[in-house]
Amino acid sequence: MKVGDHPIRGYLYIGTAALFWGIAATLGRAVFTGRIPGLRLGAIDPLILSQSRTTISFLVLLPILLVRRGSAALKVPRPDLVRFLLLGVLGVAASNYLYYLAIQRTNVAIAIILQYTAPVWVLLYAVLRGGPRPSFRRIAAVALAVAGCALAVGFVGAGRLTLDALGVAAALLAAFSFAFYNVGGHTVLARYDRWKVLLWVLASAAAFWIFINPPWKIWAAHYGRTQWAFMLIFSLVSVLGPFSCYFAGLQHLEPTRAVVASCLEPVFSIVIAAIALGELLRPLQTAGIAIVLIAIVLIQWTESASSGLDVVIEPIE
Repeated sequence: MKVGDHPIRGYLYIGTAALFWGIAATLGRAVFTGRIPGLRLGAIDPLILSQSRTTISFLVLLPILLVRRGSAALKVPRPDLVRFLLLGVLGVAASNYLYYLAIQRTNVAIAIILQYTAPVWVLLYAVLRGGPRPSFRRIAAVALAVAGCALAVGFVGAGRLTLDALGVAAALLAAFSFAFYNVGGHTVLARYDRWKVLLWVLASAAAFWIFINPPWKIWAAHYGRTQWAFMLIFSLVSVLGPFSCYFAGLQHLEPTRAVVASCLEPVFSIVIAAIALGELLRPLQTAGIAIVLIAIVLIQWTESASSGLDVVIEPIE
């Protein structure tokens, strides 16, 4: 089948991934602010939390696939291993690390809005690659998605902003990484099912994190059972669940549509935080949520996936 034959299924997958990430964002915010009722979790270093997300997810997924498919079913040619390595390191691991660095150096609003300029870079890549000129509707949808995120996260009307050069650079690089694994993931998913791609991407990201933060440093932190249990749950909610859904969505949507739909993540984060943590939902945030939804409808209303990135994708199951 060709990309775009089942766009509704693709949007459902991407929306589910965004919901997972929204839940994970609320969990992370609750942990760092100590707002989990009845649970004394203790401090978890953000670097180790980021590292554990991919490493634990890989350790959970590997034996499941080995039992179901055997080792032969997981083998891929060496050139494609290099592609998976790049996706894992420059895509998943880099976007995650740079996003947290941006939050540390600036604030959440700046980090999110700059990271969610990714639809712009995906659209520019499609044009520079020699694809057809994007329609006005497609450009408008991308612009609305970015503007909606800006309103939803409180970037507009937030008062004085802290613009740290390193933090801004990190957030922009996170956006490039996000755009990279949308385009790169879409390409490899044309030839492999999402579980094999996810396994090797997680393996690459986990290996990268071990190089950055060796196991003995984690051991020296002396985390307890409750903290490890939380990291296991957090890994399933923030990585294994959403990425499996997101890669499935990329098999039905070309990258521009997928990355615009991913802008539902900050929307879900805000709504879930409002329900679970009692955080106030301001009128501008509500307007931002509505604009993101309009952008998703608009990007689907464009001509049938004509960004020049259509590829033939076979059914995966």
